[in-house]
Amino acid sequence: MPETSKIFTYAVDGLAYTVTVYEENGEFFADITVDEGAMDVNAIYFGDDDFSGSSVSLSGPLNMNGTRLDGEKVQWDEATELSNPGLGPEGEDKETYLQTGDTMTVSLDIESLDEIDIFGIRATSTTNDAGSIKGVSGDPEEPEEPEDPEEPTYEKVFFGEVFSDSGDPLGGTFILDEEPDPNPYSIPALPEGTEPTFDNYLSYFLSEDIGGDLPAVQSVVFYGTGEDGAQEELFRIDAPEGGFQSADDLLAAYDDALEATGDLAGQDLMAALSLEDHAEADPEAEEDLGADEFELL
Repeated sequence: MPETSKIFTYAVDGLAYTVTVYEENGEFFADITVDEGAMDVNAIYFGDDDFSGSSVSLSGPLNMNGTRLDGEKVQWDEATELSNPGLGPEGEDKETYLQTGDTMTVSLDIESLDEIDIFGIRATSTTNDAGSIKGVSGDPEEPEEPEDPEEPTYEKVFFGEVFSDSGDPLGGTFILDEEPDPNPYSIPALPEGTEPTFDNYLSYFLSEDIGGDLPAVQSVVFYGTGEDGAQEELFRIDAPEGGFQSADDLLAAYDDALEATGDLAGQDLMAALSLEDHAEADPEAEEDLGADEFELL
């Protein structure tokens, strides 16, 4: 009897779901059911167990860059965007927002269930601690422990276009995780409730609200709290010659920087990413600079 369905499961603290992939009347579907918690399903990814070749990826915050299964980097064959991150005015009534017991059915453009051995879900507004997931599930016949590395968050990111000879920021765009009160220099901050991951910082920088010029960015500088409790530069990513030509180029460089540190997370990851080239520099926070010492674009 031919196989008519495959079941994939995924679970982390605060969130669990099941995906049933099946054939019905010659068509293929995936039923996504939340078993515990809630999530906004923004995109689905799938592929077979052959990880050779190029990998399909959606842009910006819908990417699944850096995902692994059993320690091996996943190569995705297909990806489908379902919704933009954020619940928006619909709130919990958003079609792709699933809570415990809810099921959403997605049509799949495949010809055989053999095309799906790995299933991935990119979701935000999730009930796990990280607030988002890049969920990866293997074929249930060969169960794998799902990995859910916590995405680093940052207190501030600087998309820098001009730097001094010593590397201090002079011109560009600072974006904060939360808007301070007062905010004398009108420094942009992520929309309220937005998780301060780099995906979200980059998406906001390129949004109509900021209108960032990505090819003009010479270096992206990440800030967080140091060991002494003061805000400090954690690390930076320098643009290649000619600049970053797309958001995917910058996200790939960011993922390479994180991947080079291994399976670290949180402040351990940040410590590992502190590059020697900038270890001796103690950049001034933009709050302490005079209005004539840097330019916010």
